[in-house]
Amino acid sequence: MSLLMGLKSADRLVTQQAGLRIPANAGRVLSLVEEAAESSKLWCVAAAAMAAGGGRRGRKAAVTGLVALALAQLFSNGVGKQLVDRSRPPKEWFPHDEADDRPDSSSFPSGHTAAAVAFTAAVMSPWPTAGAVCAVPAATVAIERVQSGAHYPSDVVAGATIGLLSAWLTQRAPALLRRRL
Repeated sequence: MSLLMGLKSADRLVTQQAGLRIPANAGRVLSLVEEAAESSKLWCVAAAAMAAGGGRRGRKAAVTGLVALALAQLFSNGVGKQLVDRSRPPKEWFPHDEADDRPDSSSFPSGHTAAAVAFTAAVMSPWPTAGAVCAVPAATVAIERVQSGAHYPSDVVAGATIGLLSAWLTQRAPALLRRRL
């Protein structure tokens, strides 16, 4: 079996198991966090709280997090989903009705995960405690995207990678630009 076929098989198996194995109460909590993160509301509220209560460090973390989030959304939703047309996991794999309420856009990559990871990773450097707090809902969003039937695990991994690269670029871009000028 080729490596690609093995990855596809693992993707399918993990997706099916996630839909079946997560208890209903846990699924509801995952959905609540995902709804809060929809359209980046959760991350904007977190940024506002950091800016309002964290002094200079909080303002820097908020701005860095939001810039990284915007980059991640550009790369994942504006570029990635346009380049890769992947259908969502089949609805019949999921015994719950959450699979009925998912976007029509390409499954690859997960824009929700990209945004969550980008914001969290970018906040981690200027304010590690706030970044650690943000890591909990970010991980929850990533898990929910597979459990709900919106994404395959590889979509989430790709989204997380885009998020990490966006955070890295946000943190390094000022120094790179200064060297060029």
